[in-house]
Amino acid sequence: MVTKDYFGLKDKVCVVTGGASGIGLATATLLAEVGAKVVMLDINEENGQRAAADLQSKDYKAAFFRCDVTKASDCIAVKDYLEKEHGSVDVLFNNAGVIRRKTVVDLEEADWDLVIDVSLKGIYLLSKYLIPLMAESGGGSIINTGSGWGIKGGDQAAAYCAAKAGVVNLTKAMAIDHGPQNIRVNCICPGDTDTPLLRDEAKQLNLKEDAFLVSSAKGRPLERLGTPRDIAKGVLFLASDLSAWVTGTDLIVDGGGLA
Repeated sequence: MVTKDYFGLKDKVCVVTGGASGIGLATATLLAEVGAKVVMLDINEENGQRAAADLQSKDYKAAFFRCDVTKASDCIAVKDYLEKEHGSVDVLFNNAGVIRRKTVVDLEEADWDLVIDVSLKGIYLLSKYLIPLMAESGGGSIINTGSGWGIKGGDQAAAYCAAKAGVVNLTKAMAIDHGPQNIRVNCICPGDTDTPLLRDEAKQLNLKEDAFLVSSAKGRPLERLGTPRDIAKGVLFLASDLSAWVTGTDLIVDGGGLA
């Protein structure tokens, strides 16, 4: 039986930041499953190497490269690595992020800087150095991770809401600037998803983890938390040929939470 490559991602070079866990790992796995060559970036080298080795053991094409997306030197090193090992990049999933559950009054300046730098500066830096490489190979797809709280505000998460709102509009600006290079840029906006980041929020808020997860699922038409793979499927759509005429948009994947 002949199976058509509907996604158009076979042997495409796909870079995933925050690839060692959560949504990043789920997306790297799904991209590898459809035949892509996945390069996973993260600051957690131990988990990243383990995740890449696990994918390799299943005969998927995967590699790990340590990168702090807030450092220009690390992002340049990624570019150099991609040029040497692959010669191109076709998909960039700017997914790395952190959250601090505090109001502006309670938030320390260092925490504000961390959240803004990882979510916004990280997209800026890695895109700055990889877009020329992507353009040289004829174009590609960039997906930035926003949030439902980048569209609608949330409580005790001022820096995160500010950063993710910035991601949503940065995505639109990038789509306008780089469309002529055949580069599509879109934003995926997850709702509450069962990841280490969400579970860490319970600790920050001094709440019991199980109760916090239950409360996070309430009020959604689909009445459950998202899974990392739920979000990965949305990223796959935006990365693939199925969304060939989609750019500058934000795709909300939240079980109807913002409906």
